Amino acid sequence: MRFYWFLLFCFLFPAVALAQSNTITGKVVRADTKAPVANASVFLNNATYGTSTAEDGTFTLSGVKPGQYTLVVTGVGYEEYTTTVQAGKDPVKLNAELTQKVLMLREVVISSNADWKKNYELFRKEFVGNTENGKECKVTNPHILNLIYHRGKQQLEASGDEFLVVENLALGYRTKFLLKSFLFDAIEHTISYSGSALFENLTGSAEQKKIWKKKREDAYYGSAQHFYRSLYKGTLKQEGFEAHDFTRYLNPERPEEAVLAQRIKKYRDGPRDSLVKYYKLSNMTKWFHENLVKTPFQEMEILRKTPQDGIFAVAFPHFLYVVYTKREETTEFKDVYHPLDMPNYETSVLTKYSNFIAFDMNGIVVSSPGPLYEGSWSKAKLGDLLPVDYEPGD
Repeated sequence: MRFYWFLLFCFLFPAVALAQSNTITGKVVRADTKAPVANASVFLNNATYGTSTAEDGTFTLSGVKPGQYTLVVTGVGYEEYTTTVQAGKDPVKLNAELTQKVLMLREVVISSNADWKKNYELFRKEFVGNTENGKECKVTNPHILNLIYHRGKQQLEASGDEFLVVENLALGYRTKFLLKSFLFDAIEHTISYSGSALFENLTGSAEQKKIWKKKREDAYYGSAQHFYRSLYKGTLKQEGFEAHDFTRYLNPERPEEAVLAQRIKKYRDGPRDSLVKYYKLSNMTKWFHENLVKTPFQEMEILRKTPQDGIFAVAFPHFLYVVYTKREETTEFKDVYHPLDMPNYETSVLTKYSNFIAFDMNGIVVSSPGPLYEGSWSKAKLGDLLPVDYEPGD
């Protein structure tokens, strides 16, 4: 029976051919006059492929690894243009029309240097990250950011009209991030943002490149990108992953985060009994009746093909509990269940917001909205992010 399932899996999900490079060419023109747009930035989002248009508006992206990408075109005075491209066996050719940007009045917030610095440090911690890699990141132009902190809601907003340039001295990348929106909610402990990024390799000595290579591999192995790639290749166990069915329910005795934050703030100056009460409630576990199925899924049980070439999907009945058995966790996550008889491996919990999570051959989620990550994968910020076209050994 196991051999039958193996043959069926191989038939449904044949081994992916050796990676081939592809070429994406096109021309960028104005939408109104059809005149060519020179010096526009053209790049594949979250990848290392980028260029500028020539005087006649043409561009070429060469050596593109197969997969689905978002092609982004930006130019001074124009609205951003994006389109989905599928890099495969055949060259891709497309044209992009840019519309002139309509001048929009933005909310202006006057703040002291001390307030701006405080807001920026919070943004840097939550967006770039406070991991070892994040600490080695240098933001070269922080003042292009528009930062607004809403004290009542305990929310930080950020955006920028120019590329935010971050030099990652740990991984050896210069990341140019066009940040459309960013929202950090200190009450709900959630972060949401949208934007486009281009990765560029930093120059360094042979010894420095060797260090970067090792740190890139450390960031990749055990990551969500590594997991999705292993899933569609049918190598979860070999790569060190286990994916389990997991059920849990919200603790009805614990109030919502917003309520707890409001009550703690209200009673901070007394009465003390009320403050102690809500501190105790905040320390209660968020979940109860947690149950982990010890036998991990086989790839064929959760992997699905889609009608679109190169796009896969993972479907699971409740929550997906992913364990990476080749590394131990160094951070304590209060609300992530961990069985007493399981070694302290890196663990992540996935919550899906539709029937499945779609991802491409690069191991990048293409579903919108994407899944919620808790545990180990939730730590990854910009400082730990690798380009979608990264391969171990690069």
